[in-house]
Amino acid sequence: MPTFMDVHTGFVNATADDLRKAHEADLAIEADEMVHFEKAWLDPVSGKAFCLSTGPDKAAVMRVHEKAGHPTSEVYEIPIEV
Repeated sequence: MPTFMDVHTGFVNATADDLRKAHEADLAIEADEMVHFEKAWLDPVSGKAFCLSTGPDKAAVMRVHEKAGHPTSEVYEIPIEV
């Protein structure tokens, strides 16, 4: 399965608990799209959150985030890892 990194905006002053809740919302429905969210990171100053996932394609990752309530169009396939 391909690996993806996505970027969210709008998380200014968010807390670890806010990020955990958003990540858990993804985990609750990820199987519907055959996606798995591995990890999530947050920079509360810039308001950016980042998610690492695997799935069939970019569209599937985007659908999970949309259904979970934190849509993003900024999803990147990352085919090279060292």
